[in-house]
Amino acid sequence: MPTKPLPSAARKPRTDALRNRERIIEVAKEAFSVSGANASLDDIARQAGVGPGTLYRHFPSRDALIEAVYRAEVEKLAAAASGFAEAMSPLEALRAWMLLFVDYIAAKQIIAPALDTLAGGPAKLYEDSRDQICGAMDALVQRAIQSRDIRSDLDPFDLLRALIGAAHMTHLADWQQSAKRLVEILISGSRAK
Repeated sequence: MPTKPLPSAARKPRTDALRNRERIIEVAKEAFSVSGANASLDDIARQAGVGPGTLYRHFPSRDALIEAVYRAEVEKLAAAASGFAEAMSPLEALRAWMLLFVDYIAAKQIIAPALDTLAGGPAKLYEDSRDQICGAMDALVQRAIQSRDIRSDLDPFDLLRALIGAAHMTHLADWQQSAKRLVEILISGSRAK
């Protein structure tokens, strides 16, 4: 008896389709940071090496593409926590992730004008990403507490609050360097005695 083909929704995307999607997101991030939310989608498709149909197949609207760019940044940040934990000592993994978080803040500031154009605003998107970010920070802090590298009374969200506070200084030319110095201060002040 012949088997029925799987519905298209159940099939795994082809490797080239995934590559195209990732390339579109990468190019779109750059385009939105340079030209804002009104960056030409046709130009994004062309620079990504795909046709407009391919772009719209992956991202049926401008909002969908803007959201995908932001979500990709959050996913990279969250995934980095596991990678750092596997490759580094607990304290070094925490430091590396916090430095990456500063870079994430910089990327978020660049695409923020595009995010602000989303229907209904970006609040829901930010809320959805909060769990991933807090989960990554919590896992790294708990690991460093267990290794006795940092104080056992440290609340992971306190570290995030301090770094998020640096995001309010992005109008200053050297805010990223200042935020990276803050990471070192936070790590030093969090060490177990």
